[in-house]
Amino acid sequence: MVRRDSPRLSLSFVTSNAAKAAEAAVFLEAEGIEVHPVVRRLPEPQSERLEEVASAKLEAASDLPGAVLVEDSGLFVDALGGFPGVYSAYAFRTLGVAGLLRLLDGYPRGAEFRTAAALRWRGVKEVMLGAVHGQIAREARGTNGFGYDPVFVPEGERRTFAEMSLTEKGSLSHRARAMMAVSSRLRELLARPVSESSKK
Repeated sequence: MVRRDSPRLSLSFVTSNAAKAAEAAVFLEAEGIEVHPVVRRLPEPQSERLEEVASAKLEAASDLPGAVLVEDSGLFVDALGGFPGVYSAYAFRTLGVAGLLRLLDGYPRGAEFRTAAALRWRGVKEVMLGAVHGQIAREARGTNGFGYDPVFVPEGERRTFAEMSLTEKGSLSHRARAMMAVSSRLRELLARPVSESSKK
């Protein structure tokens, strides 16, 4: 938890998914960082790496001042060779949770959720990663969250993300782990001297 006398920071979180901003805010605001959601659909290049997609999104938000954060996340299923991965949003729209469960029928269910968070502030552009291992449940459970949350059971838990509260998920998810790195990097940048040309 951030100390009461720590400097207050703020950043713009650019996303078309308000639930992602809400999850990020659970962790970042506990660290003393104000999150200002900016609802905007950003272009996503065809790439095999979350880091490249997040970097491209950050470039597309270059008009925003101050600290700016974007992210890209994906579900990587071991038995499917990492699919849907960077194509998770598209696969969810076309196959849905039920389609993923059909693909895994009879196969091992290990998976990993990953987030690439791209930050720009004080002349620095950096991508930080967060990941959480787990299993794909045999059926959808829970009504919270979004996307594949009803079928992902994080390591050490019996509940899916969708069976957890926003605070519970926000404390242990892949997104929370990426936000931990973001918080740490913001503190480092705040502490160092900055020139006028790098304040944007």
